[in-house]
Amino acid sequence: MSFESGLSGLAAASQDLDVIGNNVANSGTVGFKQSQIQFSDVYANSLSGAGASQIGIGTKVADVAQQFTQGNITATSNPLDVAINGGGFFRMDNNGSVSFTRNGQFQLNNTGYIVDANGDKLTGYTANSNGALSTGAPADLNINTASLPPKLTSTVNALLNLNAASTVPANSFNINDPTSYNNATSVSVYDSLGNSHSLQTFYVTNGNGSWNVYATSDGVPIGYTPPNPPVAIGTLNFSTSGTVTSGSPMAVSMPVGTGAATPLNISLNYAGTTQYGAQFSVNSLQQNGYTSGQLSNFSIGSDGKINGSYTNGQTATLGQVVLANFTDPNGLQSMGNNQWAATAASGPPLIGAPGSASLGVLQSSATESSNVDLTTELVNMITAQRNYQANAQTIKTEDALTQTLINLR
Repeated sequence: MSFESGLSGLAAASQDLDVIGNNVANSGTVGFKQSQIQFSDVYANSLSGAGASQIGIGTKVADVAQQFTQGNITATSNPLDVAINGGGFFRMDNNGSVSFTRNGQFQLNNTGYIVDANGDKLTGYTANSNGALSTGAPADLNINTASLPPKLTSTVNALLNLNAASTVPANSFNINDPTSYNNATSVSVYDSLGNSHSLQTFYVTNGNGSWNVYATSDGVPIGYTPPNPPVAIGTLNFSTSGTVTSGSPMAVSMPVGTGAATPLNISLNYAGTTQYGAQFSVNSLQQNGYTSGQLSNFSIGSDGKINGSYTNGQTATLGQVVLANFTDPNGLQSMGNNQWAATAASGPPLIGAPGSASLGVLQSSATESSNVDLTTELVNMITAQRNYQANAQTIKTEDALTQTLINLR
């Protein structure tokens, strides 16, 4: 009986060393989760039932449980490296075969998909051309590198202060005569093809809180053709407290000759503009159009959203990385390559955006190191070695006793 107990102890200690060796070997593997071997004792069944003098017959491996504790976050220089800080797994797709991983070392392949070193594709919520996410079933994430189409300008918001102390110019308005107007400003606007045009506005006081507004498009007067008399596009009227009472917004119709849709109709909004006894100032001058742009770079936020930056200064949402969690992560089946597969024991994957429910947040340009503590593993290795030696000594002693019996005369 002691032989069987000793042999089981040798086998258990040997498997313990195997687990420890695997942990040590993967101490530098990104996203690796260490394993812990668990033993249980073994007793023989008795026909007469259990008794107080029952003696065990050894040990066996009850389970090899992975420890899904958080690893350290290490910064990298690759913007596509992503670490999970908290619970959850990346969801990967290999031609319909879904797996899960904590290894966030990704790259962009030649077709625009975000993949790992095995070529498996990272999945998440895809975005349409307007940046709206499709939060249904996760799909392979593809970075759309097409140019961002232009957007024509439809509104210009001007926040100015017109000097209440300004005097009426002596000369009739003339764009070529700076003495014929009090102030001027300009803003770039865009047509339907993304071509830039200069919208310049001129301000001429009529006295008593009234200002005529004239405009040009790329230096060409709007609303009249010289030598015809100039025509204002509108008149701003102010109250005695200096706030706009009428004249805003103004409709501006800009003819364009670039092959784009013409005219370019713009609403010129002066809400918030004032007439105070201070120098003319342009506090804000914003328009809502832009030219086309090429994707210059993209980044992954803590919520998993992939944000693209374009050469025209615009940004757009290109997709969102999703995470999956499980009721019992220890029920996952290890598949190698730092990947796991869902099983009946783990339960189905619970998928959501990073930062929601029990899911962690993401950190780009970083990876999650292995959670193996080398100091602890080396101490465990010494303990497993001693266990192996002790069980070998049990067999050696039993062998000596057996030899003594054989030598009896």
